[in-house]
This record gives sequence, C-alpha cells and structure tokens, in this order.
Amino acid sequence: NRIQHALRAFTPRDQKAVKVAAETFRPNPAFVTEEVITALGVGEALVSTLMSKGEPSMVERTKILPPRSRMGPLTSDERRELIDRSPLFGRYEDLVDRESASEMLQQRAAEQAREAAAAELDAALARQQELGEELGSSRRIGSKGRQSAPEPSSGGILADIFTGGGGRRQSPAEAMAKSMARSVGSQLGRTLVRGILGSLMKGR
Repeated sequence: NRIQHALRAFTPRDQKAVKVAAETFRPNPAFVTEEVITALGVGEALVSTLMSKGEPSMVERTKILPPRSRMGPLTSDERRELIDRSPLFGRYEDLVDRESASEMLQQRAAEQAREAAAAELDAALARQQELGEELGSSRRIGSKGRQSAPEPSSGGILADIFTGGGGRRQSPAEAMAKSMARSVGSQLGRTLVRGILGSLMKGR
C-alpha cells in the first residue's frame, strides 16, 4: 500500500521529485498523477493498495479521515456495545475452566496410587487370614494329639510302689503314702522270710 500527500514543486529539483513520485504509482486514465500531486488539498492524498492477487491498484485521489480516538478507558456501555457487536459474541464471553492435560495426568497418577495401595491392603489381609487359618489348624492338631494320647496305666499307689512306675510328678501326699507303703512292705517281707527260713531249719 502506498499513500502520497501533496508535494509542492517550486524549483527544477522539486519538479524532478514530483515526477519520480508520480511514476511510482500505477497510472489512472481519469487524471494525470504528476499534476494531481501538486494540486492536493489538506486531507487529500493519492492512494494505491494491493489487490487480491498482489498487484497494485490504480492510483486514486481520496480524502483521508483523521483518526478518532479518546485518551481514556472505555465506559461500561461502550464496552458492552463492542462486545455485543463482536462476531465472537456467544462463544467466549463465558469463562470455561477446562481440565488441563496436567490435571488429567495427576488424576491418573492418583488413581494408580490408590489402586496399588488397595492391592497391597488386600494382599496383607489375605496373608493375615492365611496365618490365622494355619494357627487355628495347628491348634486343632495339638488338641487332638492331647486328647488321643493314652493316659498312663496306673494300678494305684501300690502298683507304683512295686513297679517303680510313675511318669508324672507326685504330689507330697502321694510321696508320703508311697514311702510308708514301702516301709510296711519291707517289714512284711522280712517277717515272711524269717518265718520261711525258721520252718526250714526246724524241719532239718
């Protein structure tokens, strides 16, 4: 795009500059560019723009509008008006907090951690149950062994005295009774032996 405001040619050098400037535009049959450049008034200019295929358009004599602006912020009504007239109105005025890729990855990692913790807990509970079953089984086996073990046969205190048996620990009363029975048995045995020997000696 090219815009050329008025040029004044008062010297031969200025005339050459006007001619060079006019030759930079694509000619317009409606007027002579070199003559119009020197006749442009305030707010006028020669304008040439690029067309759709990139070639410059013919030069045109146009009026240039001064820029309209205000040094200051927009009012609420002006802002609302601009928003309503926007071609994007209805699409971007509402704030949408979409789930980001980082949040999705964090959520996936948290789910994997929860699943791993649940698996470890299930394994620990299963192991604890197995140990409980093994302990209960060993207790039942030990109880059956104690129940099926035969009680040592006993003929009473006298049998223990004469046989010398006794696989279990004796109480003080049992020990005293056995000691007295041994003493009585010894005396009775000596008396019997003496009687038998005396009878034999008399027979001779």
